[in-house]
Amino acid sequence: MFRKILIANRGEIAVRVVRACHEMGIIAAAVYSDVDRGSLHIRHADEAYPIGAAAATESYLNFQKIIEAAQRSGADAIHPGYGFLSENARFAQACADAGLKFIGPTAAAMETMGSKTRARQTMERAGVPFVPGTSRGLESVEQAQQVAARIGYPVMLKAAAGGGGKGMRLVQAPDQLKSSLEAARSEAERSFGDSEVYLEKAIVNPRHIEMQVLADEHGNTVYLGERECSLQRRHQKVLEEAPSPIVDPKMRRQMGEVAVRVAQAAGYTNAGTVEFLVDQQRNFYFLEMNTRLQVEHPVTELVTSLDLVQLQIRIAAGERLPFAQEDVEIRGHAIECRIYAEDPDNNYFPSPGKITMLLEPSGPGIRSDSGMYEGWTVPMDYDPLLAKLIGYGIDRDQTIGRLTRALSEYFVGGIKTNIPLFRRILRNADFRAAKLDTGFLDRLLSEREDRPADAKTATRPDERESLSQVAAIAAGMFAALGFAVNGTGQPDASAVPGRANSVSNWKSAGRGEALR
Repeated sequence: MFRKILIANRGEIAVRVVRACHEMGIIAAAVYSDVDRGSLHIRHADEAYPIGAAAATESYLNFQKIIEAAQRSGADAIHPGYGFLSENARFAQACADAGLKFIGPTAAAMETMGSKTRARQTMERAGVPFVPGTSRGLESVEQAQQVAARIGYPVMLKAAAGGGGKGMRLVQAPDQLKSSLEAARSEAERSFGDSEVYLEKAIVNPRHIEMQVLADEHGNTVYLGERECSLQRRHQKVLEEAPSPIVDPKMRRQMGEVAVRVAQAAGYTNAGTVEFLVDQQRNFYFLEMNTRLQVEHPVTELVTSLDLVQLQIRIAAGERLPFAQEDVEIRGHAIECRIYAEDPDNNYFPSPGKITMLLEPSGPGIRSDSGMYEGWTVPMDYDPLLAKLIGYGIDRDQTIGRLTRALSEYFVGGIKTNIPLFRRILRNADFRAAKLDTGFLDRLLSEREDRPADAKTATRPDERESLSQVAAIAAGMFAALGFAVNGTGQPDASAVPGRANSVSNWKSAGRGEALR
């Protein structure tokens, strides 16, 4: 087993890996950019090494600085988390060349699955079902027109090296194809340095369902059940759950066996995720493979009682999987909400700034994977993900109830967050009935935007709920600080600390300190 692991990441995922290391008796070394000196993952790690300026290209994306930090620390291995260098085959190879174990797949497996067109070619040879379209980049507009006419509109253009919706265009009719192809190529080149674009049939109102796989370095591969990831905004996942409400044991086995075949065809090892699109008839098609730990891995951990990060480390250290496929059991239901520093009233733009107050939920069935704390300043240089709130219960209804309660306890002061969005989602009748597809969230948000003009000054139910929650928090703070609260919910100036009818100064000071 490794003696020391360097974590080449930041935020909540770095905290998550530090905790796994500590539980295994492994020294955890962290890295940080100039703006992350006070971050939570630095506080939890055993050691921390500076790697440069705030810009990711000068710090978290800089191969040489990461490897130099690992060598300086005396680490045996590097865990990349997700994002940044986690799916970079050149970085995985650079680690191997430096004598450091990369906790993830090999560079060769990454190369195979990192390009969507190469992955489609590999899956075609392996007999894996995938969405009809091209398995190589489009060479001309004429070729795109011919393929689109053959498979039928609507079609989707996608960047071969893409992700996160970049270089992606939905084409509804032939007259849109040329301009859409040019725009997709241009965006792909800007985003990934690769203008290769391919075309596939657009599945109407699909569900996005992914299968978690684990493969050791001794030829053993298993699947750990599926995750429903259909709630997306701008092609980015917002809420995930396990298991999927529409997947029964037979479908789970079929999807799992295909996912294992995908991993084995790529010579894959460690943790990975095979993503599928599922149509309205519950037919599923291979979409892509993510060659890393997923943001939403906690929901799989809760329903399987497995620690995926520790398993990643054990696999990288050469151990065999400690269980077989028949040992994997899915129990209960889990839902994850991604808490972002975003402003819902300003088109969900990032909302950096200082967290002036933080009230985090807890209680039965609630897990919080967080990278924030009260007094921390959220930088504007990175992805605005702050934390993940995960609910677990014996079934989906209980999980929704627990998450709803937990969200009502959640308060982040000083910045804007998307917490109100999750309260709205969990109240929605279609969500509760599991009537989901990848367009669900866009429809929900459009309902909010399409309010009648004369309703601009009206208070929506979710606004009323938020206002009442803020009022309750304020009242609690005033009470804790020794102020009385009158019938209007405002502090009563006649009952301030030091007056005869107020609590003692000693109690006020103690309660005030507890709220800091």
